[in-house]
Amino acid sequence: MTKIKTLIATLLVSAALAAPAHSETFVFTAIPDEDESQLMTRFTKVAKYLSKQLGVEVKYVPVKSYAAAVTAFRNDQVQLAWFGGLSGVRARALVKGSQAIAQGAEDQEFQTYLIAHASTGLKKSAKFPKGIAGKSFTFGSKGSTSGRLMPEYYIRESFKKSPNKVFSRVGFSGDHSRTIALVQSGAFQIGAVNFQVWKKQLKDGRIDPSKISVIWETPRYPDYNWSVRGDVEQKFGKGFIQKVKQTLLGMKDPDLLASFPRKSFISARNSDYQPIVDVGREIGLIE
Repeated sequence: MTKIKTLIATLLVSAALAAPAHSETFVFTAIPDEDESQLMTRFTKVAKYLSKQLGVEVKYVPVKSYAAAVTAFRNDQVQLAWFGGLSGVRARALVKGSQAIAQGAEDQEFQTYLIAHASTGLKKSAKFPKGIAGKSFTFGSKGSTSGRLMPEYYIRESFKKSPNKVFSRVGFSGDHSRTIALVQSGAFQIGAVNFQVWKKQLKDGRIDPSKISVIWETPRYPDYNWSVRGDVEQKFGKGFIQKVKQTLLGMKDPDLLASFPRKSFISARNSDYQPIVDVGREIGLIE
């Protein structure tokens, strides 16, 4: 009997050690900047990594739009999010004490590419291509930094007009993958796309250079970031934000990093995104 009790006690201790250290589920999401199947694949792997490193159950929940990602963060449906520059600024402003804690090494100096269908005859230029005027143009998501905020800023700066008065038709594709597909098919003549998505799809053979090309690259600006709610330690304990940050900075698996795609993650602060705040206010996308 004593041996049985000892065995049961040992099993209970082992189970306790194997179980997550916290009963709460830590939930994160990400802006839908590419098609949903790719996002599910890459962020399910990230959830497993975070769960193992943090010692809590971690779940990834997809959202249908950039605005939905901000809403989920505001409503505490998620505690962590992979945001773009603009969506991160908007989300953190809605939840007191929220912090940008990490960014990709490439996110310090991000870029938007303006791309054109071959039928336009437009070629790559160091100067802003004013030949895009009068053509059809698609942004990405309405809440995208690289797919809307920054290209709209440079369009307004160059033409002193809103996009609707510059182009024959203006669309919003919803994500960068769709922007590339729409311009490559000729459905839109010009588009604005995240340079990382462009490079990835070019490498994967999904871009036909005979049909579509880059005609201009924006100056560099800060973009994507991991942001965490300011009240997360009320659920997960003191020091949890720093633990999440260190876990993200410690992500070294080439397969995980390649799926973003990023070479590594580095520390970030809210103040890094002041240029996004300034541009957003200038063109009326941030109050």
